[in-house]
This record gives sequence, structure tokens and C-alpha cells, in this order.
Amino acid sequence: MTDLRLRPGFRKSAALPVAALLAAAAALTACAPQDAKTDGTAAAGAGASGTSAGCAPGALATWTAGTLTIGTDKPAYDPWFSEDKPENGKGFESAVAYAVADKLGYPKEKVTWVVAPFNKATSPGPKDFDFDVNQVSISAERKQAVDFSSGYYDVRQAVIALKNSKAASAKSIADLKGAKLGAQVGTTSLDTITDTIKPSTRPAVFDSNDLAKAALKNGQVEALVVDLPTAFYITGAEVPEAQVVGQFESASQGEQFGLVLDKGSRLTGCVSQAVDALRADGTLAKLEKQWLSDAVSAPVLK
Repeated sequence: MTDLRLRPGFRKSAALPVAALLAAAAALTACAPQDAKTDGTAAAGAGASGTSAGCAPGALATWTAGTLTIGTDKPAYDPWFSEDKPENGKGFESAVAYAVADKLGYPKEKVTWVVAPFNKATSPGPKDFDFDVNQVSISAERKQAVDFSSGYYDVRQAVIALKNSKAASAKSIADLKGAKLGAQVGTTSLDTITDTIKPSTRPAVFDSNDLAKAALKNGQVEALVVDLPTAFYITGAEVPEAQVVGQFESASQGEQFGLVLDKGSRLTGCVSQAVDALRADGTLAKLEKQWLSDAVSAPVLK
């Protein structure tokens, strides 16, 4: 279980019962024609798989013929994007989106971006994009409302510490063993402390990340372990006097971010194939290192 958080670019949407999601989806289906989209391209059919035979490069049944439309929220935050300009190709998710587009046969000049608020993108109903990229965690609940591609990012745990603290200079896991560490109760972050770092003193355990951040500020703990997206937000917006010390290697079968598509989209299989290819050829790892490690000084601690 990862820590619950509310942050720009990765907000926890209001939990909807599955029955309510299905009912909403059914109502929308009943109200909207499903055979064609307004621009004449075929609508995404439920149950379509997007096999290789139907993934002709540059000739997919996109929202606008001949163009790949990608959605994300606004503002678009670093380091996932850069300068609030998803179209510039800078930042991890912008770079991933363009890499996926290229695999699908759409060069940069054939890609269009639209603003897609997080909660709207992950709720039932027709979409005005072909896929959305916005640090959305793949979950069974969300799969009731939308389709997901294969995971393009394995969420890692990270350490943050006040810039003037000894923990801030840690270069390895061993350097953290003597530190007073803290994390939210019942989270993967706490597991990382006990199972990976194995500190010499018992970690501080908090009921919420807000309490953990307060403890960091007032010196009750030297460092916190949170997931990397949360670490970026805390140090960038909430506790600017803290810094990301480093991150840990991703755990197998952990939380993943996926590209969001309309429920039953005929592009889902094609987009997943593109993501899988980028993972297999090392592109995702290269982009992650470039934008989520080197560019933001978040080395992998070993």
C-alpha cells in the first residue's frame, strides 16, 4: 500500500463505488452514439483489442484523423513536464508521450495536446483525447471507468531530508542506517525503511504524511521516506527547505502509472504494445534516468 496524498499532477480522486461507476458508464452509453465520432473517425468499440494487425503506423482510428491527441492536466508540473508546456518534449511524461506517439507512427508535428483535468480524465464518459498522461496509478477501481495501457513507470520510494541535515548528504543505504527516519503507517514507504534500510533505531510512524512533514520540519526526524512523486511535490511546494536525497530501486509488482484511454478504446492494445516496446528496448529506463534521476539529483541509493 502506498501513501495517500493530494498533490498537483497526482491527485487521489474521490472513491466511487463500482456500481456507481458502471451505472454512470451505462447512462453515458445510452445517451451517446457509439458508431462514429463527430469528425467521422470510428468510435472506440468496447472489447476491441488493438492487435498488431490493427495498429498500422500513423493510420489508427484516432480522435482526429491523421493526428494523435494527448491529454494532460494544467498546470503540468516538473519533473513530469517542463515550464508547463507538455508540447516541448521536456520532462519525463512529455518525453514518454512523444516516444509512444513515434512508436505508433505519429511524429511530433502530428501530435496535439489538450487540457484534461485529472478527475475528468479518470471518470466514466467519452474523452476528447486518444490517451492521457498524468501520473495516474493503475487500479482495479479506475479500470471500471477507463482503459489503461501497460505501465510506463514503476513508482519508486525516495528519501527526503532538510538540506542542512546530515542525512541530506547520504550517498548510499548504509549512510542512512544511523538516521532517525519516519514514514506514514501502513505504507510501502514504511516497509522500505524496515526491510531495505534497516536502521539502527526504530523509525517514527505517523498517521498521515502531514504529521510526518511537520515532524521533519521541527526536527523530530532527520529524514522521511515517501514515494518519489510525493517527494518531488513536498520538496518543490510544501517544504522547500528539504531536498530529495535519493531513490530506491523499484519493487517488483508495485504501483505503476499507465496511460489513460476511453473505456473500450480500439487504441488500447496498440498503445500498450508501444509502451511494452519502449520498456523492452530500454527507452523508458533511459528517459526515467534522464528526467527523474539525473535532472533532479535523485540518484538511486544502493
